[in-house]
Order: sequence, then structure tokens, then C-alpha cells
Amino acid sequence: MSKIKLCGLKTIADIQVANELLVDYIGFVFAPKSKRYIDVKQAATLKQNLNSNIASVGVFVDADVEQIIDLLNNNIIDLAQLHGNEDEASIAYIQERTHKKVIRAFVIKQQEDVIKALHTKADYILLDSGAGSGSVFDWALIKQVSRPYFLAGGLNSQNVSLAIKSLHPFAIDVSSGIETDGKKDKAKMFEFVKNVRQED
Repeated sequence: MSKIKLCGLKTIADIQVANELLVDYIGFVFAPKSKRYIDVKQAATLKQNLNSNIASVGVFVDADVEQIIDLLNNNIIDLAQLHGNEDEASIAYIQERTHKKVIRAFVIKQQEDVIKALHTKADYILLDSGAGSGSVFDWALIKQVSRPYFLAGGLNSQNVSLAIKSLHPFAIDVSSGIETDGKKDKAKMFEFVKNVRQED
């Protein structure tokens, strides 16, 4: 069964829906340029209200590595997801200092991007169409990927069933596909999760 990650949660109401649905992962975005950005204080409050069976993922773009380590070691996040130009040495350093898992995101535009993803030391890879583009990439490029991955980019309740049937990803990652006017939409969150679980 594909695991489910609801990303870009910002409010207690968002967390309550995630708890109700008992998804596997939720994402806090710590990239200041993102419209879904939250600060450490907000994230700590949201984490306190999160069901302990749901893992919190911190999403970063070229953040200070020590800040990432602090958030992991203080249990504000359970995993780090890296979307910038972080190198393999930084990934290894985070793993060594925290003993927690790292997800490395890759924008998939051509076969070379897939090859790069397969060789990272990160615990998981996330295959994406690009920063919040809201569109899917060419899934044919990843048909042969045997390494477990998070599938992201343009997913919504209409296309997620096809994604699971076609690719059988380790996890499904959604953000804009469960929003209306830039805010998380409870009905869309419920429909998305229902469609993932029905397919499985």
C-alpha cells in the first residue's frame, strides 16, 4: 500500500484533518520563499497537536544544516526533506548527527535526473515535477525505478489512482492538489486519501 504524505500544513485545523485521516506523513515547509512557509515556533505548536503515529517532515531549500539538525534532534520534525543544492556530504552529516532519515528531492525532466536520484545516500528519494508547479512530469521516465520513492508533482484526487496503478510508489506526496485558493481544503484532503486507499 502506498503511504500518504500531506505537505504544506499550516494550521491546527490542517493537523486535525491529518489526524482524522491518520495519514503516514505530514510536511512543514521551512523555505521562506514558499507561500506555505511556517516558522519553527508554529511548527512546534503543530507538532504538539499531531498524532504521534504520524511522522512530521521538514521541507528545506538550501537551509543551514545545523538548523535542520536542531529541528530533528528536538523532535519538531522526524525526517528532513531537501530540495536545494545540498550535497551528499551534508546528507551524510545530518544522518550521522541525528540518526534520522533524510529524503532527497529530485526534479525529473530527463533520464539523467533519474540516474542521479538512484545514487544518492539519502534514505528516501522524492521524484517531483518542480517547485510547486502543479503539473505532473513524464511518469514513463521512472517506470523502471526499483528504489522506493515518494511521488510528487501535480497529484490530485483525479489522477492519483492512475499514478498508483501505473507506478506503485512507496509514498504519494500532495500539496496544491488538496488546496482551494491556496489553503488546505478538508473535502479535497478526504477525497484524495480515500482514492489512494481505494486503489490499494
